[in-house]
Amino acid sequence: MKHRCPICKAATNSEKNADFPFCSERCRERDLGNWATEKYVVSEPVFNEDDLEDGDGKTFTLDLDEPNESEQ
Repeated sequence: MKHRCPICKAATNSEKNADFPFCSERCRERDLGNWATEKYVVSEPVFNEDDLEDGDGKTFTLDLDEPNESEQ
């Protein structure tokens, strides 16, 4: 797969480059540093931490041994 390095925009190829999608180890480490210094952040949380503390989390359990209604 051909792609451009997200750091320096150099052309990179998944078949030839072990650091894909980055063009080099340097760019891969710069990206990791950006995450470590919180230059990159996830835009919004996947879950509300207050719900977890209150025990109101929206969790459910799937019983994989029982067929669901759509399979019957």
